[in-house]
Amino acid sequence: MVKAFPLSAHMGYLFTDLPLTDRVAAARDHGFAAVEYPAPYDIPARQMAGLLNAAGLRYTQFGLRSGNAANGEKGIGILPDRREEFRASLTEALDYAEAIGVRMLHAMSGILPAAERRPEHRACYIGNLRLAAAEAAKRDITIIIEPMSAAAVPDYFIDTPQDAAQIIAETGAGNIGLLLDIFHTAAIGQDIHQTIRDHAPLIRHVHIADYPGRHEPGSGELDFPAITATLAECGYEGVLGCEYAPAGETVAGLGWMGADWVGSGTKATG
Repeated sequence: MVKAFPLSAHMGYLFTDLPLTDRVAAARDHGFAAVEYPAPYDIPARQMAGLLNAAGLRYTQFGLRSGNAANGEKGIGILPDRREEFRASLTEALDYAEAIGVRMLHAMSGILPAAERRPEHRACYIGNLRLAAAEAAKRDITIIIEPMSAAAVPDYFIDTPQDAAQIIAETGAGNIGLLLDIFHTAAIGQDIHQTIRDHAPLIRHVHIADYPGRHEPGSGELDFPAITATLAECGYEGVLGCEYAPAGETVAGLGWMGADWVGSGTKATG
């Protein structure tokens, strides 16, 4: 029997023709069970909670502040001279998460060319993750980390699920898990099914996009019925985060949501 997974709309990619405040309702109207967006902070937590309540959706996960995107930053966790900034972002994110009912926070590592990496960068990230996990545990929140492929995010500090798993192990924290992105896994040439099986105990959230192209499921080479069957076989109970770039207009590309591995908006779990 096919397991149908509920979907989380990534509001940084989907419904971008609408103001961010209108994307929650749009996700509900088009069958999504949840939403996510890495940087919700411009919308006050009380307002975001109201939008979620009105739509009957939950917010799956978001990130700690990740630095200056205009300068190409994608996380500050590895930077020793920005520990205090990381700590401040952690407190802000935990407060926001608690206010809107989020149970997972993404602590991004950062971008650094391989030639500039030193042991202190990895040690800094592990230390920051330990701090984040300890503070998050007080609120029953899980910290997640995500490997990102070099082709999509050049010089991101964690580029394989194996490295992410090793970092999680080194923290020694039980409430740090893996955000596994199917597109990034395909982009680095790994066997998606074996990767899921290898890291199943750590997987807390899954992102989907087809490969190549990073568009809607069905637009590329990936076999999503088979992939979701492997996730089900390995006991994954979360949602599938739709972090893909629509090939055209968002709504026009939602026909794939009729597949039998896609659950309805009433089945959000995890």
